[in-house]
Amino acid sequence: MSHRDARIRLLLVDDHLVVRIGLRSLLEVQPDMLVVAEAAGGTSAIAAFDQHRPDVTLMDLRMPDLSGTEATAAIRKKHPEARVLVLTTFDHDEDIYRALEAGATGYLLKNADSETLLGTIRAVHAGQYVLPGPLAARLARRQAAPELTPRELEVLQLIVEGMCNKEIGAKLGLSENTIKNHVKMILDKLGVADRTQAATTALRRGLATLD
Repeated sequence: MSHRDARIRLLLVDDHLVVRIGLRSLLEVQPDMLVVAEAAGGTSAIAAFDQHRPDVTLMDLRMPDLSGTEATAAIRKKHPEARVLVLTTFDHDEDIYRALEAGATGYLLKNADSETLLGTIRAVHAGQYVLPGPLAARLARRQAAPELTPRELEVLQLIVEGMCNKEIGAKLGLSENTIKNHVKMILDKLGVADRTQAATTALRRGLATLD
């Protein structure tokens, strides 16, 4: 096998061109790595993977067309052997949980130093699952937490947006009493005492967003 053939073949997925340029400049000077393709979104990432079959895919999470989590799930469904390393700025508990649930084999923040990134790529290529210690501890806590239903997540998002129970009920077509019951379940599952704490916890864990 030639030296070039033995390189770790990489697919870079990020909607920011400057990030891809920076990654490529770092990775392509490594004697054991080769960038075979780039994609600016989840949909194009799936197509690029189908075409190039990279050894490791570096996947961003937040992209305009299809999220990195959705793209990872689609790739792993078609190619169970695929190795996807999530490389993102987002460290919310829910982001970590959903990415690994989708089939990611590693999770790393973009503020990691170059040696950590290179070592993680090599580890993922070797078949290891890589999750930095602090993120692993948070994932364990997230996995132990009760799961919110889709309806509860809807209600939680509207709580974060500042709506009262009556307003939430009107928006979702539900009675105010039903919303009160949902709110009670949300507080119980999140382990918080009131709506303010629920909103804060939701934002910290990535269960809701504030645009």
